[in-house]
Amino acid sequence: MLTRPDTVVLPLPPAVSPDRHALFLDFDGTLVSLVDDPASVHADPELCDLLAALHARFAGRLAVVSGRSIEQLDAMIGPLARVITLAGSHGAEIRQDGHLQEPLRPAGLDAAIAEAHALAALHPGLIVEIKTQGVGLHYRMQPELEGPVRARAREIGATHNLYVQPGKMMVELRGPGCDKGDAVRTLTGRTPMEGSLPVVLGDDLTDEAALACAQAMGGFGVLVGAPRATAADYGLADVADVRAWLWDMAKG
Repeated sequence: MLTRPDTVVLPLPPAVSPDRHALFLDFDGTLVSLVDDPASVHADPELCDLLAALHARFAGRLAVVSGRSIEQLDAMIGPLARVITLAGSHGAEIRQDGHLQEPLRPAGLDAAIAEAHALAALHPGLIVEIKTQGVGLHYRMQPELEGPVRARAREIGATHNLYVQPGKMMVELRGPGCDKGDAVRTLTGRTPMEGSLPVVLGDDLTDEAALACAQAMGGFGVLVGAPRATAADYGLADVADVRAWLWDMAKG
């Protein structure tokens, strides 16, 4: 539920205790800046050092929770991705301590991918991002396509029984029945996060379920970016502020 209006500037988040809290961090727009081509994103060495330090400081109570697939996160983060907990595909996939849980690939996804490519062939600035559990259509380079792309995505989703997930300058078609809040609830029920208060950082509408979940479970959410309607209690201006805030915790 979006409990705060888009005109409210949220306060900075309070200090977090490594003994009491667990961190759930979105990737794109939170840990790394958004770019035109999602395939060009990689975790820089400073980010990898930060995630490794947080993993140690919080005794494993750290997870990256992303709309990206775990396969994509592996490629972007590198070897460290095998160490930390990952929740990919908007919470549909979870890998913890080397154990992967994932749903069956949506039955209509391949047909939806073909239709997404057919649409992109008509618009050279439209980028198709293929995931294990979904397909994204990015129109950041042609923002005037927002209306037509979202309308076509709704048609494709209805045809192939796929959920239509809006995002920042993109729309995704994916399997129904899971969101990032589900990943937070699942992981806080497992060792080593069991009993911890969740702290969720995210920038997009796709993060709202997790932000609301954190608040409901006694933790809190942090919205990254410009003020908007949100369930988050606190805010940080951009990726640089996120990293600075996290480094303060990592260093103790």
